[in-house]
Amino acid sequence: MRRLIWRAATLLEVREETATARTLVFEVPGWPGHQAGQHVDVRLTAEDGYSAQRSYSLAGPADGERIELTVELVPDGEVSPYLTEVVEVGDQVEIRGPVGGWFVWRPESRAPVLLVGGGSGIVPLMAMIRTRRQAGSQVPFRLIYSLRDHDRRYYAGELHRPDPGLDITYLYTRNVPVSWPRRAGRVMLDDLAEGGWPATFQPDCYVCGPTGFVEAAADLLLALGHAPDHIRTERFGPSGG
Repeated sequence: MRRLIWRAATLLEVREETATARTLVFEVPGWPGHQAGQHVDVRLTAEDGYSAQRSYSLAGPADGERIELTVELVPDGEVSPYLTEVVEVGDQVEIRGPVGGWFVWRPESRAPVLLVGGGSGIVPLMAMIRTRRQAGSQVPFRLIYSLRDHDRRYYAGELHRPDPGLDITYLYTRNVPVSWPRRAGRVMLDDLAEGGWPATFQPDCYVCGPTGFVEAAADLLLALGHAPDHIRTERFGPSGG
């Protein structure tokens, strides 16, 4: 097994996603590459030697020594406030990874794909979407993206552009846009039945988001007849940010 080491990462670019989230592009010399769906550990060390670290999903496909992370602000956190409000181009952090091998999508796969994301759970799913596009894969993707309101959408401009073979369904849990056909609310059985694939197609299903969302969505997929070994989940909970 390859030993994971900490590497110095230099910030190259910052893109604002929402009022509280930003995408950070780092250069990581010696980066070994990664697969869509994996994550990394980020470590910050203060002048007095105190350090804090958190895990963040990779947001983009393998790209040499460049990696992308999308980070949501956790107001009382130790790491996310620095990454979303303080760090500037040219600054360095430490990064270790990639981590994970189960929750990944590989371009050689031929099964249709259903992506179900809750809030910032869209991040590793976006890596899969971008990897599909980069590889020129013809595998059909369907994305069901659940979030509180329209202003919290990550990658809004990119997802708005036509992407042949990618179908997107938005679900809003708190506030819906004017004339939106669905009432605000949590993901339901009909949402996954209408926006996803029939179980008979044997799709690979990837579900990512807060623990409660992931458990509910996975249970609904099982109720729709999807095989347990075709449902892969990645969850996150309160971690201090």
